[in-house]
Amino acid sequence: MNVTIRKIGNSEGIIIPKEVLDRLGLKTGDSLELQIENGGITLKPADEDLSRQLEAARYFMDKYKVALKKLAE
Repeated sequence: MNVTIRKIGNSEGIIIPKEVLDRLGLKTGDSLELQIENGGITLKPADEDLSRQLEAARYFMDKYKVALKKLAE
């Protein structure tokens, strides 16, 4: 399936056909994970639980950076 990159505000993007969204069970507002591999782009539904967990881990590591460094010694 071919799609065209279009200007969307100050960015650029593609329009995902409705039949593709329906087939994958996606809707407006859902998050996708974008990966660059083998010279191409892969999009897949994001694991929201994992994203929240990683965000919490980054916050924790940043907040307790000094203590974590001490523990690592």
